[in-house]
Amino acid sequence: MSRVLQIRRGTTAQNDNFTGLSGEITYDTDTKTIRVHDGTTLGGVVLARADQIPAVTPFDIDSVTDAKWAEIIARVAPAPITVTTSDALTVSNTSYIENVFSGISTTPYIIRAFLVCQTAAAGYAVGEETSAFGIGDYACPVFNTSIDSSGLHVSMAVGNAAFWVAHKASGAPTDIVNNEWKLKFRIYC
Repeated sequence: MSRVLQIRRGTTAQNDNFTGLSGEITYDTDTKTIRVHDGTTLGGVVLARADQIPAVTPFDIDSVTDAKWAEIIARVAPAPITVTTSDALTVSNTSYIENVFSGISTTPYIIRAFLVCQTAAAGYAVGEETSAFGIGDYACPVFNTSIDSSGLHVSMAVGNAAFWVAHKASGAPTDIVNNEWKLKFRIYC
C-alpha cells in the first residue's frame, strides 16, 4: 500500500486567519495556491502559480537614453582613471632609475615600465615600445614608490646590471646598447 502525505488545507478565509508553524505549508482550496508559514505571520506567504506570474516584456537596450547611461555609470563606476607617462629616461647601469611625477599624491593602481626603441634593434623599429625586458638575471623589474611634497616617486632597482630585451621575433634575451633605448614609466591613478 502506498503512503500519502496530506498537508493542512482550507479556504482563503481560513488560511488568512491561520498562523502556521515555522516551515509549515498549507493549501488554499479557493485559489489553488500554497502558503508557507514562518510561525509569526498571520496567513503565511502566498506562493504564486506559474500562470499567475506576468510575462516579461522584452527590454530594448537601444531605448536607454545617453543621459540615463551617464547616470547609471556615474552611480556604479569608479572615478575615472588618469594615465600619466613619464618623460623618456636614460637607460643606464646605475643602482636605480627614478622619475618624480610632480603634483601626484596618490598611490597608483598600476605602474608599468617599458622601453622605447631609439635605434632599430632586436627586431624593433624606432618608436616601438616593449615591456618584455629585464635587468641582469631578472625579468619583470620591481618598482618602489614613495610620496612626498614633490610628488610621486617611482624608482626601479638596476643594481648596476645590464639591460636586455626579448627579441621581437624570437623572444630570446638580447643585450642592448643603452643609447638605443629609453625607459618610460606609465602610472594609472
